[in-house]
Amino acid sequence: MISFNNVYKRFPDGFDALKNIAFTIESGEMVYITGHSGAGKSTLLKLIAAIERPTSGSITVNGQNISKLKRSAVPFLRRNIGLVFQDHKILFDRNVFDNVMLPLQISNFNAEMAARRVRAALDKVGLLKREKAQPITLSGGERQRLCIARAVVHRPSILIADEPTGNLDMDYARDIMDMFTSFHQVGVTILIATHDKNLLQNTPHRILALSQGQLAT
Repeated sequence: MISFNNVYKRFPDGFDALKNIAFTIESGEMVYITGHSGAGKSTLLKLIAAIERPTSGSITVNGQNISKLKRSAVPFLRRNIGLVFQDHKILFDRNVFDNVMLPLQISNFNAEMAARRVRAALDKVGLLKREKAQPITLSGGERQRLCIARAVVHRPSILIADEPTGNLDMDYARDIMDMFTSFHQVGVTILIATHDKNLLQNTPHRILALSQGQLAT
């Protein structure tokens, strides 16, 4: 479960990115976060992962109060959260397999078990046959698939994606969204920030709309 209670986020330059945000997302729910550029979508997602901290208010993720979480506890929080952000953060000096392996190495996973998990994640996103490829040789859609594989390799209970279909053509975008739907169907809580209205048409899932840092009513 994810819960925001009267959350404000002000950056050092005085910009109020989020103002009085309150909502609850139940475990296993799939939710879209939408709004104009600069509405606060990315900031909201970063608060959930403790990349940013709220200025005031409280955020609860899986029973933990993020607002009061010690820095030493943040890595343990993130083991239950998969992150797919716009800048990818792909390591271009490592091949596809090693990029996906990285989170498991950091967590000191058994090498044999980790290798099985990496290949299972790559198979899920359709990149198993390209495990030895260098990221520079991948298309934009394939790089996004690589990021998703890395985000889910540790089997998180929450998957967060910031504009996951940005700069992708319609076919690639549809494939990416089908992947998120499949993760949701097995019980993963999904949050997707997007301004792509095509993704929101006829969706059965809840939409949280942000405008100027506030939830639209």
